[in-house]
Amino acid sequence: MTGISVCMALYNGSRYIEEQLNSILVQLSEEDEIIISDDGSNDGSIKKIQDLNDPRVKLIDHSGSNNLILNFENALIHAGGRYIFLSDQDDVWEPDKVQTMVPYLGFYDLVVSDCSIINHKGQTICDSYFKLRHSGKGFLKNLIKNRYMGCCMAFNRSILKRSLPFPQKIPMHDWWIGMVAQTYGRPFFCKKTLVKYRRHENNASSFINQKRYSLFEQMRFRVHLLWALFRNRAMG
Repeated sequence: MTGISVCMALYNGSRYIEEQLNSILVQLSEEDEIIISDDGSNDGSIKKIQDLNDPRVKLIDHSGSNNLILNFENALIHAGGRYIFLSDQDDVWEPDKVQTMVPYLGFYDLVVSDCSIINHKGQTICDSYFKLRHSGKGFLKNLIKNRYMGCCMAFNRSILKRSLPFPQKIPMHDWWIGMVAQTYGRPFFCKKTLVKYRRHENNASSFINQKRYSLFEQMRFRVHLLWALFRNRAMG
């Protein structure tokens, strides 16, 4: 078992992938790993990853899923670490992210840090995601509006085992994992800003310019989430 597994879902991320991987690798030991599940990138992303020539980076083909949630699930299935960090392909980790979060994971089952928000040029457009979303733990609070930001999350293997396989029709992977931790473990919201979260025109997900769902669709998301949590508990 490795110490840390960083899990990333990749699709056509060549513009930022090298900067992001370099910000992560410098913080990892030789026993750690980065698991990258690629959903058929054709923009040169793969070559940039291979050119790093780092044995800690493990690239797994997952072409054809066309689904961010399933691509993250594939990365997580292959994770061998005691602690699992989620990562987007286009962000930048602050230099003290790992050394700050790992000690918390000795006391908590899942830790989510604050992040700043940057644009495609790397310019800061928001100093604190926590302030923007009024982030914090609480089952009902996070059922109403998700504050579990995947690129800012790390958790232990007990949460990983409880979370896999992903139930069908969950609204998003980070929301599901966060609610699993909220239900079965001890989550912690670290107020330190440890990620530069990049927003640009090609993001796979967005909380700033979210697609507007009908009230029925929003309710359906939450019913599916509750039902999945109920089934998870019933299955032990």
